[in-house]
Amino acid sequence: MTLPSYPTELPAAGQDTPASMPVVVDHVAVARLYGEPLFSMPTDLYIPPDALEVFLEAFEGPLDLLLYLIRKQNFNILDIPMAGVTRQYLAYVDEIRQRNLELAAEYLLMAAMLIEIKSRMLLPPKKVAEGEEAEDPRAELVRRLLEYEQMKLASMQLNAVPQYGRDFLQAEVYIEQSLQPRFPDVSMDELQTAWRDILKRANLVQHHKISREELSVREHMSIVLKHLQGRKFVEFEHLFDPTLGVPVLVVTFIALLELAKETLIEITQAEAFAPIYVRLAYTPN
Repeated sequence: MTLPSYPTELPAAGQDTPASMPVVVDHVAVARLYGEPLFSMPTDLYIPPDALEVFLEAFEGPLDLLLYLIRKQNFNILDIPMAGVTRQYLAYVDEIRQRNLELAAEYLLMAAMLIEIKSRMLLPPKKVAEGEEAEDPRAELVRRLLEYEQMKLASMQLNAVPQYGRDFLQAEVYIEQSLQPRFPDVSMDELQTAWRDILKRANLVQHHKISREELSVREHMSIVLKHLQGRKFVEFEHLFDPTLGVPVLVVTFIALLELAKETLIEITQAEAFAPIYVRLAYTPN
């Protein structure tokens, strides 16, 4: 570690001393206050008693502290040396009682229990029937310590298991997915525009032949359904044959409207101004 160096000679006579350079010889600053070096501790410095507290060991309760003292010194938990353990326990309680009386209340209760057990061990044991052993005053305390140790080990094992929110997070990605594709509805204006285009092409190839022909809408409905069977989509224009003349086109268009009215077909369009498609509204067996 390299300590900062400071001048060891005073300025020559007639020279001004820099404002940031104190007139000190062979001293090392212990601290800096607002950028100025301090070469000695201030005499009026006040540090509150509780400004800094260091806890070397943190215990969750009296049983935790008692178990710590026993395991640290490798005592047999079934044969606890009450005098030594009680002495160490009371030393720790005295420390926390000076800082936090409310925290020490629970520990004082256990201290009273330890003193009671030690006093009972000093008294002559009670007479019992022949063949029976006298009750050990430490038996209840040992039972509580063993149960507490089992629960503590179980909690440590559970704490070692990865926990959601502490050791890992669950990735969530929302994907909007539909089982059936939904196509935009076709407006009447778009349907009329497509129909006018078909009529214009039909007028270009029409024949000037006058004849009487009876056309059946039901028959053309069946023709359209047969044309759509086995196909997923059929373009609207492909359902019309301009070479058959305008009357057939009109009847076919009426047949399409009737099929759509009876929800036997669906007229769809992927987007605005896109081609119009026709498909069966059901899948035949």
